[in-house]
Amino acid sequence: MAKTQYYTATSIDGFIADERNSLDWLFEVDEGTQNPFGEFFSGVGAFAMGATTYEWVLENDNLLEEPQNWHDMYGDVPCWVFTHRDLPPVPDANVFMISGDVRRVHEAMLVAAQGKNVWLAGGGDLVAQFAAEGLLDEIILGIAPAVLGSGTPLLKHRLRVDEMILTGVREVGQFAYLTYAVGDVARLGRHLAAETVTLLPAPY
Repeated sequence: MAKTQYYTATSIDGFIADERNSLDWLFEVDEGTQNPFGEFFSGVGAFAMGATTYEWVLENDNLLEEPQNWHDMYGDVPCWVFTHRDLPPVPDANVFMISGDVRRVHEAMLVAAQGKNVWLAGGGDLVAQFAAEGLLDEIILGIAPAVLGSGTPLLKHRLRVDEMILTGVREVGQFAYLTYAVGDVARLGRHLAAETVTLLPAPY
């Protein structure tokens, strides 16, 4: 079943960018020889990001002058950018500028994804809107060995312990990747786990 996923890198103390909105600290971390993002993105059929994230990608990857960089990263996978201001489009990219209700856009993304997953690329404010509507199924965190002290929070929405369940742990270079099921998916997982325990024979 297709999932709506928040896949991102974060510092140990839960920031996805520092107080200057910089990711320089992140690029200093040894990511090893594997490519977890490529593996992840192969299962993505549509994705969304906020205006600040989109502007960072534009500048960091010089996309207005070298739009091929976007195509090399994302191919023709459709992207929705949530914004209330005019932003320059990447030439020939499958990008839609949008504002308004995330639920309505999420429905369109699921249709466009054609059975593949939907990726919420960030930032935390946008993902919080999806989480608040019960539209977030999974969080995948690449935790970097860095403590920033301040910056852009990972997610501005409260998720209780009973709304998350750890489903995966992986070491990639100096990153620790943690995967959590969220919301109804997590509650289903806990229910099945509890059911399994009741079926086990009593210890002697």
